Amino acid sequence: MMDTSPKPIQFQRKGIRKEKLKLLYTNLLKPRLIEEKMLSLLRQGKISKWFSGIGQEAISVGTTLALEKDEWLFTMHRNLGVFTSREIPYERLFAQWQGKASGFTKGRDRSFHFGAPEYGIIGMISHLGPQLSLASGVALAHKLKEEKKVVVAFTGDGATSEGDFHEALNVAAVWQLPVIFIIENNGYGLSTPVSEQYFCKDLADKGLGYGMESLIIDGNNILEVYQTIREKAAQIRENPAPILIECKTFRMRGHEEASGTKYVPKELMDLWANKDPLQNFEDYLLGENILQQEEIDQVRKSIKKEINQALKKVGEEEKVSAQLEQELGDVYAPHTANIIHPAGPTQEKRFVDAISDGLRMAMERHPQLILMGQDIAEYGGVFKITQGFVEQFGLDRVRNTPLCESAILGIGLGLSLKGWKAMVEMQFADFVSVGFNQIVNNLAKLHYRWQQNADVVVRMPTGAGVGAGPYHSQSTEAWFVHTPGLKVVYPSTPHDAKGLLLASFEDPNPILFFEHKALYRSLSGTVPDEYYTVEIGKARVARAGQQLSIITYGMGVHWALQAVDELGVDAEVIDLRTLLPIDYSAIAESVEKTNKVIVLTEDTMTAGIGGEVSAFISEQLFEYLDGPVIRVASLDTPVPFAQNLEQQYLPQNRLKEKIDLLLKY
Repeated sequence: MMDTSPKPIQFQRKGIRKEKLKLLYTNLLKPRLIEEKMLSLLRQGKISKWFSGIGQEAISVGTTLALEKDEWLFTMHRNLGVFTSREIPYERLFAQWQGKASGFTKGRDRSFHFGAPEYGIIGMISHLGPQLSLASGVALAHKLKEEKKVVVAFTGDGATSEGDFHEALNVAAVWQLPVIFIIENNGYGLSTPVSEQYFCKDLADKGLGYGMESLIIDGNNILEVYQTIREKAAQIRENPAPILIECKTFRMRGHEEASGTKYVPKELMDLWANKDPLQNFEDYLLGENILQQEEIDQVRKSIKKEINQALKKVGEEEKVSAQLEQELGDVYAPHTANIIHPAGPTQEKRFVDAISDGLRMAMERHPQLILMGQDIAEYGGVFKITQGFVEQFGLDRVRNTPLCESAILGIGLGLSLKGWKAMVEMQFADFVSVGFNQIVNNLAKLHYRWQQNADVVVRMPTGAGVGAGPYHSQSTEAWFVHTPGLKVVYPSTPHDAKGLLLASFEDPNPILFFEHKALYRSLSGTVPDEYYTVEIGKARVARAGQQLSIITYGMGVHWALQAVDELGVDAEVIDLRTLLPIDYSAIAESVEKTNKVIVLTEDTMTAGIGGEVSAFISEQLFEYLDGPVIRVASLDTPVPFAQNLEQQYLPQNRLKEKIDLLLKY
């Protein structure tokens, strides 16, 4: 339960110099005065939403000023004091909140949903918990380079119930990362009191379960916050390890202004109003004769003048203009593919060996590439793709992970923020569902929101036909093709597997790399020994033909080739290779030539990629068609285990029937 009788603030100077005390006060005052102005603008309709941190400023300000200026902070809604203490120009903050082009997101996101890496600040997304792992990724980068730096991540009491909180703490503890997790326990998650959010006495107790140091401090006491963070940061710079700090505080306004505070007992509000961090610290400084009232009045006047000047400047800025080319162009980080053509000798390699070969070469080419996944180190992964990698690259770069898919994806993104590359292996593509949010809401949207690339490759062993049942056989590629900002790659040959994988590590955008498990050891092909790349976003003609086109990818390429050979049909088989973006020009060229088309996917029929390709053909190539666009796909059921059921589920046996049907038109 939240302490309904908060103790009075007891300031202990502990040798802090007078100049530092004044600096702490000035920085404590800035977010309060800005907030008061923003609340006025909200009432005037000049900003659309506001999440108030009034009463909690001491946590943000004390923490930020306790860190070195180049140490990173991962913020939440109520951490305005972080931004002002890092001296971000008011104009940019106000432009951000008003959706102006000079804000951090060009009007694409609001409030504190942005990153400012040049100031060492990364803001949150609405899901709250995922940013904790991003902080761990930055901390891992520091530890790998032995930089003796610390990272701070803020979270709220409500977010400690999320799985991302627990995964982030667990991985940070296992890897002993220099990150401080700060819980701002302000009494309510929107309207839900802490008594309905957790059952333990204190949230700091959760850290003990992960084997990390945990402590509780008075979040309204700026000196206690400053001194504690300074001490703990110095400690883990020298001896990296995570720390959990619970700051007891209170939210004096609504979750956001529209929600109000009617659900909060008045006596509780009154009690915490007496612990106002600004007023208490001001009274202390006056009482100790460190500040005079005239100085306070002058500081207030100066800050208000700066605020008003910045608001005037932003108010004169035009509303953001909608420019289609710019909106579409900012979805992906700019990248001009440098295609490296294969040279030198070749060998017959299995699909699995081609992927392993490509991964090894990527590690050699990119010294800051880190591999992460379950059992990928000494064990070599369940498919043995990384066997022998530890001996060549070491355990720092080839990292076994706990079963924390979301946290590991977030750590991969955190590494990218510091200029590293990351490969995250899903042991099976099915398992990506528990990391879905990190991919579709963090990795995919980062560049569009604030021009930050996400240099992460997620390897996805996928596909059915191996009797593995509904949780190790799913085709999940359509989940991600629907998400702008991702690239989805799906090779069907050993040659393309190696070349596309190497190209994926050259590309600074987030890539989902699908590998069909049934092809790993059943398919061999000619693969160049040297380093080469295959262009992402370009289809290939797997078989030229005139009678009809079969548009497919992955295992579907081999089903199509087998079917047309057995039927003696002069069909063209197009291997898409990349599913996002799709090479529509290659599809058009084939359809214009053959005039009949089948779209074949291993995935289920409804809302699959086949429907998207079919719609394109119907809309753009209708005049070239001599028959209907026919889709062939797996049944709209989960993937069954028993062999006979699985064979019925897969589209292979229905493909010949559809080829015969289409040829009759």
